[in-house]
Amino acid sequence: MKSKQIFNSILAVLFVFPLMGTFAQQAANSGSIEVITTFDYPGTGNSTLPQKINERGDVVGVFLSNGVTRAFVRFSDGSFSAPIVDPNDTVGFTEGRGINNSRTVNGDYVGSDGNLHGFVLSSGTFTDFNFPGALQTTLLSINDLGDFTGDFDDGSGIFQAWVSVGGTITSFSVPGALSTFAYEMTNSTELVVGYYIDSSGILHGYYRDANGALHFPIDPSGSVATILFGLNDRNWVVGRYADSSGVTHGLFFVPPNSFFTFDYPGSTFTSLNGINAQGVICGRYVDASGTHGFLARVRGTPPTTPAGTQMKANVSRPLVTPLDLSPSAWGGAVPAR
Repeated sequence: MKSKQIFNSILAVLFVFPLMGTFAQQAANSGSIEVITTFDYPGTGNSTLPQKINERGDVVGVFLSNGVTRAFVRFSDGSFSAPIVDPNDTVGFTEGRGINNSRTVNGDYVGSDGNLHGFVLSSGTFTDFNFPGALQTTLLSINDLGDFTGDFDDGSGIFQAWVSVGGTITSFSVPGALSTFAYEMTNSTELVVGYYIDSSGILHGYYRDANGALHFPIDPSGSVATILFGLNDRNWVVGRYADSSGVTHGLFFVPPNSFFTFDYPGSTFTSLNGINAQGVICGRYVDASGTHGFLARVRGTPPTTPAGTQMKANVSRPLVTPLDLSPSAWGGAVPAR
């Protein structure tokens, strides 16, 4: 066979091969996101909402059953913890939000006062954590250095983001936002990702770099609401966005402005919530039978596409911004999961 024919044959194989994977979305000569397995917290009729994944492959999450919210851990061997319930939870609401490699879990619960409070669970012991002077506190992640991210409400009904690095707490908000949420921070670069609600009640992603600068809004083309949930030390970010037709897509984002969309096959709702350094993602999808968890794997680097013209990526350096806007558009609801 002539050299030109061999070259053309190779190109043909590379073009056809990506179309063969039912659970992969990829392009020629590029990476993909491939589903590894699906799972549900044991029991009948449970809705399973994974939140974060550590480097060992353990997943922390939330399951809903008969109006009750409970935290759980799915261990890397596929087994599940018993339901995790904060001892001060009096209304049936405990969420697991973050997990590190030592299997320390953090999250939040609703107490007898009707407010959200943070907790840390380590070696079977619960420790409450509340932002100083705050009415409500959520903990949304914990890294291997024991650093936290989360949110607090000082009583205004407006949530502000905060990070705890080496025991030093810093709060911040996207200027003009009704609320700002900090969902995860890397171990090495102190990059933080999350989302905020603008003055019109629209959700947008943002990231905060190691210098404290806020980059926003982060919106893929066609988005009417964007949430960034998790990231790893390679600065690979995952989340979800909704389009104008009502479909919610999983989102893979590489700062400053490149995106890749992932949809669980047959689903109109896909959310990517956590990613570890090995590129293993935990997320969820919704189908006719309910809400289910899944694990997926990033192979190579997915073929990201630069953002549309609406992705401004403004930069703001103030760490704390007074917020005078009414919280009515937010309504005091729980941060997205």
